[in-house]
Amino acid sequence: MSTQRIPISHAVLLAAFTLVFLATPAASEERKIKRSDLPAAVQAAVTAQSKGSTVRGFAEERENGQTYYEAELEVSGHSKDVLMDPQGNVVEVEEEVAMDALPSAVREGLQTKAAGGKLVKVESLTKQGKLVAYEAQVITKGKKSEIQVGPDGKPLGHEE
Repeated sequence: MSTQRIPISHAVLLAAFTLVFLATPAASEERKIKRSDLPAAVQAAVTAQSKGSTVRGFAEERENGQTYYEAELEVSGHSKDVLMDPQGNVVEVEEEVAMDALPSAVREGLQTKAAGGKLVKVESLTKQGKLVAYEAQVITKGKKSEIQVGPDGKPLGHEE
């Protein structure tokens, strides 16, 4: 009986790949829906959240077995997305922020993390009523990516 030995570098790569694969969160599914498809509690929350704004659309999202509803709004010329649970509770808000309105530490942190890429859109990320991060879309050599920093402009230990 012959046994084949796997070089240690291959074993380490395989272990690393397995860990990354297992640690990656399940992909979320999103589909556009109409206002009439929203549960009554979500419709009421949308009415309250959208005062003074234009409703751009709605989506239903499934993430890790949970269903959420997103209202896409435009407020004073910028985007604001409000994510709610089926009971109409606001779970997360992503709101576009102008570069010149950012705290200087956040602007510097994003520019550092962009590493020479161009920041094209910045949003504040609020969860359960608390500002948890700023995220920015970045274009580097024609490729789009997304980066995040904490409310203090420092790198986050995990993605929000």
